[in-house]
Amino acid sequence: MRGVTTAKLVEGVGIDGDKHASAASKRQVLLADKEALDAVAVLPGTIKENVTVEGVDVMRLPAGTRVRLGSSAVLEITAICEPCFRMDEIRDGLRAELEGRRGMVSRVVQGGIISVGDAIVIERSEPLAS
Repeated sequence: MRGVTTAKLVEGVGIDGDKHASAASKRQVLLADKEALDAVAVLPGTIKENVTVEGVDVMRLPAGTRVRLGSSAVLEITAICEPCFRMDEIRDGLRAELEGRRGMVSRVVQGGIISVGDAIVIERSEPLAS
């Protein structure tokens, strides 16, 4: 995982150049909040999240919530990202520490360029059709 200062989000696909960027992927963009990372003492990017936000508890965003990043990109929260066995490869016990706070997966509903320091706006919360 490498940190970048800007990224291009492609509608219906994900982050340009990311291995999860696919119209078929349920994990187009993984959002995690810095406060959760701080709580388990890892740096941004360590748990393989795509976007680290600050001041927003992403785990409280229900599926269907739309999140605007910067001036144009919009994500829709789709599900909780459960920590997998790979988290214990980073640090023994990290998987358990991340239960309930790894982050939320989302899909890109409107593309755009995002940059470090961009504003984050919770636009609306609508339950997904079941």
